[in-house]
Amino acid sequence: MSESVADPDIPGIFQDALRSIRSVEIRPELVVQEIPAPENLAPYSFALAAEVLGATRPDGSEHGQGRFVLLYDPAEPEAWGSAFRVICFVQAPIEQEMGVDPFVASVAWSWLIDALNGRDAKFGAASGTATKVISTGFGELAAQGDGSQLELRASWSPHESRLDAHVEGWGELLCMLAGLPPTEEGVTMINSRRSARG
Repeated sequence: MSESVADPDIPGIFQDALRSIRSVEIRPELVVQEIPAPENLAPYSFALAAEVLGATRPDGSEHGQGRFVLLYDPAEPEAWGSAFRVICFVQAPIEQEMGVDPFVASVAWSWLIDALNGRDAKFGAASGTATKVISTGFGELAAQGDGSQLELRASWSPHESRLDAHVEGWGELLCMLAGLPPTEEGVTMINSRRSARG
């Protein structure tokens, strides 16, 4: 990610956070770029978009995509418990049999928490939703057959201005949802959990 010149109108602690984000070494399977941040959520914000590299899938969908938004409010909103708040989104197509697995959503949430904890990210007030979408094509889309995707929306409050671990955790989650192996030890893939339950 590119470096930028310090802006004297931006608080130093937020500039520190941006420097730590831009110093992250992203997994090679990801393409990450800065995008316009949403407005009116906080006095200061920053956003990234990511896509998982790879050929387009047979159904025309991508392997996975995500967004990472950093909010900074010096007033430290009570609901945040911090001056920082991260909002993230990840989405990836999954195998049809995984789409009907009642545990797949909770596994995705545990992957996020494990990815953050595994990098010693300091955070609190974590919340989120996992959504499974199962679709069936009809008419001219019938040839695509059935499809499934998993989407996770989450937010948490970093308790530090160094956010490299938080961005790395988000990237790890996106890659794992897309079916890539984890880089952290002790993390189990969904397929392994399914076979373990027999």
